[in-house]
Amino acid sequence: MRYRTRVTAPATALIGVATALTVGSSAHAAPAAASPGAETLGDPVFPSLGNDGYRVSAYTLDFAYDATTKLVTATATLEIRTTQALSRFSLDALGLDITSVRVAGHGADFEQVGEKLRVTPVRSLQDKCTATVVVAYTADPRRSLAHTAWVPTPDGFAVCPQPDSAHTVFPCNDHPQDKAAFTVRVTVPSGLRGVASGFLVRTETLTDGRTAYTYRSREPMATELVQITVGDYVVKDRQGPGGLPLRDVVPTARASSLEPALSLTAGQISWIEQRLGAFPFETYGLLPCNSDAANAFDFTGLETQTLTLYKPNFLLQDESKIGSHMMHELVHSYFGNSVSPATWADLWLNEGHADFYGLLYRYERGWTDSLGLTTMEARMKDTYARGDQWRKTSGPVASPNATNLFDSQRYLGGVLVLYALRQLIGEAAFGSVERAFLDRYRNSAASTENYITVASEVSGQDLSGFLRDWLYGTKTPRMPGHPDWTVTPATASLVAPNTRTNGHYHDNSATL
Repeated sequence: MRYRTRVTAPATALIGVATALTVGSSAHAAPAAASPGAETLGDPVFPSLGNDGYRVSAYTLDFAYDATTKLVTATATLEIRTTQALSRFSLDALGLDITSVRVAGHGADFEQVGEKLRVTPVRSLQDKCTATVVVAYTADPRRSLAHTAWVPTPDGFAVCPQPDSAHTVFPCNDHPQDKAAFTVRVTVPSGLRGVASGFLVRTETLTDGRTAYTYRSREPMATELVQITVGDYVVKDRQGPGGLPLRDVVPTARASSLEPALSLTAGQISWIEQRLGAFPFETYGLLPCNSDAANAFDFTGLETQTLTLYKPNFLLQDESKIGSHMMHELVHSYFGNSVSPATWADLWLNEGHADFYGLLYRYERGWTDSLGLTTMEARMKDTYARGDQWRKTSGPVASPNATNLFDSQRYLGGVLVLYALRQLIGEAAFGSVERAFLDRYRNSAASTENYITVASEVSGQDLSGFLRDWLYGTKTPRMPGHPDWTVTPATASLVAPNTRTNGHYHDNSATL
């Protein structure tokens, strides 16, 4: 069995408490002058997202849901390590009613300014020291905000943090660069189930019929990938390839009708493991969210780590209608979750790869796509013809902005780049590049330049010019192996390809 067995930690280790500050600097070095940490990590798409001056090694989230008020009372405990001497630091936070902040066991001053929680500890934090930060707060999943990760349901909630909304659920350093370990404890009243990303490591029966479920992630996780859900769910466990534990979290009333879709996962994992290697996490499963509301969330599936969130009605269709997109979401466990984007400009690495393998899966099974095409070559020829228009209206593949981040250029445009690379270096070399990239950056974040470097090293040829032309050029390059393919001249249209403007989440995957 190639998957590690789970280890249950002692109960005292499950929920973090404030601990003493540990100083890591040399006893002989003069301490650096403390200053406020920067309130940004300089992301080119979301320039105000994230915070500098520290990194988070672990989050412990303690949520309690009240079914009467529908409010969440929570404590977020962050273990941080400073990268400079800090007189003040900030967390991302929006729509959270914060009641107290403690740093290294002492009460700290705090203020909420825009989407930042500014924290001033009693004593400045030295460079390269560790500290525990504890934030107590309440949240209303139904609160109207400029953007939110909360998905209210009739019996509780789920969360969809991608790309920049995890900090509406818990205060955090909300950027995929800063991945951390997560422990999540969810307390719910009788009749409801609390579930989160990772493995269930403890179940507690509390007073008044309440139950607390504690989950821990084996691998580090980006804040945008966290899943926490409460509702009338049943957890269905089964075994996947190589002994991989599979768990689905299913609305109790729909457990039987959703079974045909749930049963597809094991075979899909076997297919993708043959191409990308062993599944990178401790478990996997589906969460058909317990809501049929059209506006519950603006996407079909979302790759929260180890537990993909879906609209339930989508999964009630025939396999030929859902299998390709299920593969898309599964591939995100590799590209997007195990290897996160270094910045949101690198999103094509997530979506391009997910669509690439999702389409391969579709065509291998003889299922027509949304254009009525049945081969990757035919779909890429069609996409190639659109290349200059997409570059004009949506920018190059690796140069998105916040408005067009999730349009087709990041999905099919990314597929076209990968197809061109495979055409140039061959299928065997392409497979080696993919696995080497995943191995090198597992459990971390990687950039477009990182991918270009790995591709050049593994293929044995300098691909920097070739890939940069495809990823950043304003004109579509010639397609290797297809000198007869032509690009349709761009028009003056200002409409970007398949872009919605009413939310962050866009169903522009070619696998739908």
